[in-house]
Amino acid sequence: MSEASPEGPRPSASPLDGVRVIDFTWIVAGPTCTRLLGDLGAEVIRVENEQTLDSIRFGRPHPNGFDPPNSSGMFNWLDRNKRSITVNARHPDGLGLIKQLIGVSDVLVENYSSRILENWGLSYAEQCAENPQIIYVSLSGFGHSGPQRDYSTWGPTAQALSGLTSMSGLPEAPEPAGWGYSYLDHMAGFTAAAAITAALRHRRETGQGQWIDLSQVETGMALTAGATLDFTVNERRYRETGNPPGNRAVWPQSAPHNTYPTAGDDNWIMITCTSDAEWERFCEVSDHPHWRSDDRFATLPARLRHQDELDEQIGSWTAGQDGRALMQRLQAADVPAGVVQNGVDLVVNDPQMRAREWTATRDHPIIGEHLTDGLQIRFSRTPAHRDRSAPVLGEANGYVFGDLLGLSDARIAELHENGALG
Repeated sequence: MSEASPEGPRPSASPLDGVRVIDFTWIVAGPTCTRLLGDLGAEVIRVENEQTLDSIRFGRPHPNGFDPPNSSGMFNWLDRNKRSITVNARHPDGLGLIKQLIGVSDVLVENYSSRILENWGLSYAEQCAENPQIIYVSLSGFGHSGPQRDYSTWGPTAQALSGLTSMSGLPEAPEPAGWGYSYLDHMAGFTAAAAITAALRHRRETGQGQWIDLSQVETGMALTAGATLDFTVNERRYRETGNPPGNRAVWPQSAPHNTYPTAGDDNWIMITCTSDAEWERFCEVSDHPHWRSDDRFATLPARLRHQDELDEQIGSWTAGQDGRALMQRLQAADVPAGVVQNGVDLVVNDPQMRAREWTATRDHPIIGEHLTDGLQIRFSRTPAHRDRSAPVLGEANGYVFGDLLGLSDARIAELHENGALG
């Protein structure tokens, strides 16, 4: 493992203490991976260049006004628990410094297009020759093999290619709706972090590093498992009716299985009854026992045939209910139900999240003190997250180039002057 960081040992070691990660990532997918590694205690050094900054450094929101490259709340969220250095990989001296840094590190993560680091002279083959123990992670849209390796993707593009977009949408609209946000960026980031921990285990046992080649499109395919299996086994298409299912269940089929309005402005609750027993308990809570004897709703096959009428009647009843109180009543009767929460609900209104201390307070030199989400994993023996905000651009140049690589102040100043740093 790498040498210790200047912060010194902490009373309780985090799971990835002593692991040094070189972060060649941008936008969301790669930074999600390295953020999780940082939350787990790894020392993450983000390699940046002032001439080609990550566009997320300019992204909204800017809580104290637009003042890039350090004022972005989005960047601060994605890049907490990391350090930042500024170095120019296209300058021979800068490239040499990067290679030295890789030589004293454990993991390199990159999510550029497939040939970018290759063109810089930083391919896995070249770095493995210098540091055989390096774990080198490439997180691209299509992976680094196959005829489409050089194609580019964005989150929604990868979702479409993975099959997820075709599974999305509303029953009354035949066209796929897709997901407006790049969820696959996060899915790929978490998958890469899991792969890294497995590779670290392998290296501990064998002394060997390796290349992890991860396709963002393929991480999306993992979420289509039910639909894929149904076709490979039964030759049955996911959308047999030609329309997407919306909130309704395809398999296992359930009814009710939808979101319903509750009291207030744009408030909703998700209710699912997967069995006749749950349906009967729901009817008791709703004080509509006649629904159980109604031929349209008495059995699951009947409810499936009459879902439109069922949803209309349930929605008319829930519209006058307080959503959170209704969720508690249904859950007390063992009926799966959950209010549709927004960001304010998660941070302010949800007693479960408060009890689990889901949020953490951090301080940032530009943004100031702010509340943000913590780590969603609880370890009983290895407390996992530090409370460091995202790094100011280049704040770790002195530590990395001076303390880690042993350069003098004069040499660092010279490298700034000739364009290798900055």
